[in-house]
Amino acid sequence: MNFQFDEDILYLRNNIRDFIKNEVEPHAMQIEDDDEIPKEIIEKSKEIGLFSLSIPEQYGGLGIGMVGKCALYEEIGKTHNGYTTLIGAHTGIGTVGIVEMGNDQQKKRFLPDMARGDKIGAFALTEPQAGSHATNLRTTAIKKENKYILNGTKHYITNATVADVFTVMAVTDPEKGAKGITSFLVERNSPGFKIGAIERKMGLHGSQSAELIFEDCEVPEENVLGEVGQGYVNALKILANGRAGLAARNLGSSQKLLDMCMIHAQEREQFSVPIIEHQAVAHMLAEMAMEIEALRSFTYRVAWMVDQNEKVIKEAAMLKLYGSEVYHRVADKAVQIHGGLGYITDYPVERYYRDARITRIYEGTSEIQKNIIAGQLRKEYC
Repeated sequence: MNFQFDEDILYLRNNIRDFIKNEVEPHAMQIEDDDEIPKEIIEKSKEIGLFSLSIPEQYGGLGIGMVGKCALYEEIGKTHNGYTTLIGAHTGIGTVGIVEMGNDQQKKRFLPDMARGDKIGAFALTEPQAGSHATNLRTTAIKKENKYILNGTKHYITNATVADVFTVMAVTDPEKGAKGITSFLVERNSPGFKIGAIERKMGLHGSQSAELIFEDCEVPEENVLGEVGQGYVNALKILANGRAGLAARNLGSSQKLLDMCMIHAQEREQFSVPIIEHQAVAHMLAEMAMEIEALRSFTYRVAWMVDQNEKVIKEAAMLKLYGSEVYHRVADKAVQIHGGLGYITDYPVERYYRDARITRIYEGTSEIQKNIIAGQLRKEYC
């Protein structure tokens, strides 16, 4: 395994690092307070190609592998997680379904605009009664001549308020269970489709999540993604594919917290010495650094496996679980090291602490990841 980045990735990483430092970080508190990403940041993100990370070159994307994407995601993870999620959801679960399962017509129709950021992607699986129990969908899709009629509701959909193309899972044959679910590409202007309530969240401000409402929504037959009845399998592939990228973003956020803690621990004095001289603080910093380094190695190993087209069901679940747990533990220690300052909303540490919590829930809860791991172990050993 070789995790050395080529010159193109290093160039892109440096550009993104400068962009994050100069264009996003100065607006982090504004994003948090306004619960919105400034339009000028989105436009500048388009200019440097951030919306095209997962899209092949022939459709206007950067055409880079998962190891390269993770190097860039790690940098993006070092800033406001609302912005990170906007980009990550588009380039991850909002796009990879079309890249991996779309036909030529669908790719030509959607991907160039998505690569430019002119159309943003979203992924719609979760419903009020179908979260971890992903096959318990109530949204239906009934074939009528050359189109499907969708009815139902999705919720907690990331990028819902800004997305133009939604990968939607709906039931086409209720008698077949998981094999009766189909994937559809639903466009924002589809008749019978509308955005419902915007959810107010503990964290990830700026990344707005909302309901999707389908009331006799008309979707042309050519917008079926993959094969009819393969929607559940598609959803699992899309989620698994994105877990290395999600871990890389968690890695970046964890590294950012360690960087802030190292600065604070050298500047803050208690008992006439910098707090880094106190063993209790030094040990917390050591534990943070150790877990971050382990996460970094694990992230790039799984990313390499993806690039080699290896099966990563178990490893991706482990990585998603471990990455979210590391981020949570690092954020908790960061608050403790900063003391009262870490609990104040004027300082970014408490924001990262709140944002870290969702990583153990979205794109598959920690408990579901353990189920996946255990299921794969049974196949290997039993």
